[in-house]
Amino acid sequence: MTGVDDFWTRFVAATGIDGPHTTWAFGDSPQMQTELGLLVRDGPKRATAGPVEEPLPQPGDLSVILDGSGDPLCVIRTTEVEVRPFGEVDERFAWDEGEGDRSLDDWRREHLRFFASLGTPADMHTPVVLERFELLWSG
Repeated sequence: MTGVDDFWTRFVAATGIDGPHTTWAFGDSPQMQTELGLLVRDGPKRATAGPVEEPLPQPGDLSVILDGSGDPLCVIRTTEVEVRPFGEVDERFAWDEGEGDRSLDDWRREHLRFFASLGTPADMHTPVVLERFELLWSG
């Protein structure tokens, strides 16, 4: 049994929640994956934004969040998904994303850098997926 499989088994035993789930990490480098994963596990990160890719996440989706070494940190459940132009992301969402100084200016600067690092440069009109989630379990 892998570390993720064992983590999921312990999650199901502790919560009684089971079902299809994905396993992934936030960020574009191992260091960022660990940093952002810990912000999810320990707070305050309760939202994320990314380029529009199919399939879109759906409310109720379960995810095991990994650190930069591929070790599981926690389990989250998607609560809300919205597609909005980059320039219409508001201060509340930037705050809920819980990164940097949590300001909208910092959010925009860092996400423009992030999208460019993915090879999908964004501007104020680029649609982005805004996902909110809840922390279910951190082992």
